[in-house]
Amino acid sequence: MTFSIENGQSGLGIALGGGMARGFAHIGVLKVLNRHDIYPTIIAGTSIGAVVGGCYLAGKLDDLEDWALSLNRFKILSYLDFRVRSAGLVGGKRLKETLGQHFDGMTIEELPHSFVCIATDLLTGHEVWLRKGDIMNAMMASFALPGIFPPVHVDERNLVDGALVNPCPVSPCQAMGARMTIAVDLNTDLIGKAAKPGTGYQTVAGFDVFDNKDVPAEQQKKFKTSSLSRRLFRREENDPSLFGVMISGLGILQDRLTRSRLAGEPPDVHIKPPIGHIGLLEFEKCKELIALGEEATEKAIPEIKAAMSVLLKADVSEAYLEMINKID
Repeated sequence: MTFSIENGQSGLGIALGGGMARGFAHIGVLKVLNRHDIYPTIIAGTSIGAVVGGCYLAGKLDDLEDWALSLNRFKILSYLDFRVRSAGLVGGKRLKETLGQHFDGMTIEELPHSFVCIATDLLTGHEVWLRKGDIMNAMMASFALPGIFPPVHVDERNLVDGALVNPCPVSPCQAMGARMTIAVDLNTDLIGKAAKPGTGYQTVAGFDVFDNKDVPAEQQKKFKTSSLSRRLFRREENDPSLFGVMISGLGILQDRLTRSRLAGEPPDVHIKPPIGHIGLLEFEKCKELIALGEEATEKAIPEIKAAMSVLLKADVSEAYLEMINKID
């Protein structure tokens, strides 16, 4: 059975949830779907899900995967341009430059299928759906974690991370006409988090700059002598760092809010990669995350195809009736 869709009329939507580093699992999910000739034509993304979704529709998923596989702890630190007197600890300039190499000047309207980035209005707390305009600004607004990245100014509003209001955006897919929605939820595997050997706080934050072979000794020294980095990342045994507390708080918020939103707006198929043992900031574990995303999606393929055979049949029926009416 083949589900390749022409002209973007499938009505198949996919909601790519937020989860920071865990979002690389989305790459594996999309690769497996395409491997089975399943092509979502309505994509809603929150935070890292917006980045992966935008790259997918722009034909840059392979570029994203190559970049992600090249990451190590030292390279991640090189993107953190700390700023003390600003609306965020990290300026985001280096990340913006990296995105700009692929998306500079590109608009959402240029993408071949429907795409929406989910963000949060910092003033009102409203959920904001970015469906038009500069795609790079939309993606950056969607992952602008409060306190870490500064808000992104779009259409007279200051926007921050969409995970604060809709961590796994099923409802935008449905609103944009999806007859069937697949949700990729990155925040469900609490057992995996609790079962990881070692310090639980390291599991949540996944970021200890002062104890990692991936960071050269000279760079270790640089961060150790910085009072800001010491306050952010230093932690005692069995205690979290300041940064770890912030990230842990976000993880709890995302988990609880995701449960609530999906209970009221259930997807037709719910993919839940077992990635709880990987910290929210362990970007260097991209290869494992992609593999776990692939594994979870392969297991869901029979359910997805069964759902498509029922839920997307209406598309075929309407097209057939329209053809018959024209003949009459």
